[in-house]
Amino acid sequence: MTHDLRICFVGDSYVAGVGDPRFLGWAGRLAARTIAAGQPLTGYNLGVRRQTSSDVLNRFEDECGQRLAPATDPRVVLSVGVNDATLENGRPRVAPDESSANLTRLLDRATANDWSVLVVAPPPVADPGHQARTAGLDREFARICRTAGIPYVPVHQPLAANPVWIHEVRTGDGAHPAEAGYDAIADLIAPHWDTWLRAVPTTSGRG
Repeated sequence: MTHDLRICFVGDSYVAGVGDPRFLGWAGRLAARTIAAGQPLTGYNLGVRRQTSSDVLNRFEDECGQRLAPATDPRVVLSVGVNDATLENGRPRVAPDESSANLTRLLDRATANDWSVLVVAPPPVADPGHQARTAGLDREFARICRTAGIPYVPVHQPLAANPVWIHEVRTGDGAHPAEAGYDAIADLIAPHWDTWLRAVPTTSGRG
């Protein structure tokens, strides 16, 4: 059977690559890198600006299912959290406990569908309060993935200490980097991505 590798990149504006003048974001960079190395794949960018983990949960199974059902190697890269930690009316758009529950549900649904998952941490932002809340989600998301045996890419702390990322975020809209920042996050994800892609598929395909 032909190896049909399909990957849905699911999440928020960072997944969509908002701010990148090349319109690739980190997802496009990783896919292009893999194809250049000789591994064919079909990638679907399902990043939506301003969406929280609750929003992503509501569309996750339907949108991914339509794209991954025929694949012999169906996979999902998931990244949420920054919008959860944004304040609206004096409180986070999604409470931390609910964010954690949403991630657990997303992982459970992926597992039930035999979709291999890689989770990328929410990246840092410029506002100190927002940043502290996002860092808290990063720690909790790492714990959840560790418990579930799901690979987690810890980009948050390295990017918070990366002068290129911080400069581009601060000189941009306070949240999104430009080209060099997306290069930086893609470089952090790449080793974890490579290891994940080398893992043997857990499903023989559907349809």
